[in-house]
Amino acid sequence: MSGYAQRSHALPFFLPADLGDRFCLYYPPHPGVRVRGSILYVHPFAEELNKSRRMAALQSRAYAGAGYGVLQMDLYGCGDSSGDFSEARWELWLSDLALGWRWLAMHSPGPAHLWGLRLGALLALQFAEQAQPAPTGLVLWQPVISGRPHLRQFMRLQTAARLFGATQATDANEAGGYTLAPELVEAINAAEAGRRPHCPVQWLELTASQQPAALQPASALLLERWERAGAHVDAFPLEGEPFWSTPEIAEVPALIAATLAAMPRGPS
Repeated sequence: MSGYAQRSHALPFFLPADLGDRFCLYYPPHPGVRVRGSILYVHPFAEELNKSRRMAALQSRAYAGAGYGVLQMDLYGCGDSSGDFSEARWELWLSDLALGWRWLAMHSPGPAHLWGLRLGALLALQFAEQAQPAPTGLVLWQPVISGRPHLRQFMRLQTAARLFGATQATDANEAGGYTLAPELVEAINAAEAGRRPHCPVQWLELTASQQPAALQPASALLLERWERAGAHVDAFPLEGEPFWSTPEIAEVPALIAATLAAMPRGPS
């Protein structure tokens, strides 16, 4: 994995928005490599963002080495961007993605892709329906296909922490230590990966110990429904740790290699 880590450097900057600034990292295509397009990364929810930064950086460097310009943006109230998480809204996150999408169109021309992880994949699917120009493709890592059970999982973590005395009871809309506005709770609960995407999809999903690796039943049913509706989907079940939730920061080299191999190469 050291090759990915050493070959590309991210350019940090703050992107002005209507409400404060958004912290961004841009990984430019490597010099001397044919530019193949751009990729906007949509990070996961709450603490999964922090647990996933290492893998997101490694994948971004791999993409840059293959000729893609990659923009990572901390959405409003997340990471190093302006705002508090309690002030975040789903529609505001969609506006942030539109801001990043426009920035990429100006600074990294060519076919533009969306890459989302977990709840970020569900957000990317929704943004793809309104993005201008429309995305050339979607790369989805361990996609959340329904917001309600995903949010309920975070709520259970908070309840368990209280039972064991790790936290005190605070706001009812609290998930994994993050306070959520009722509007955000409502939007996440309503989010579903129901409608088929109108661009090709690379769906990559990890299983911790299953041999051979296979898609989750719910994922397989959704992709079958999408394909019947005319979607083009390539699914890649892989064995690997759930790095977005492991106690220690984890790497899954096979996921990076498979993701890079799944991208359309085009002529050399």
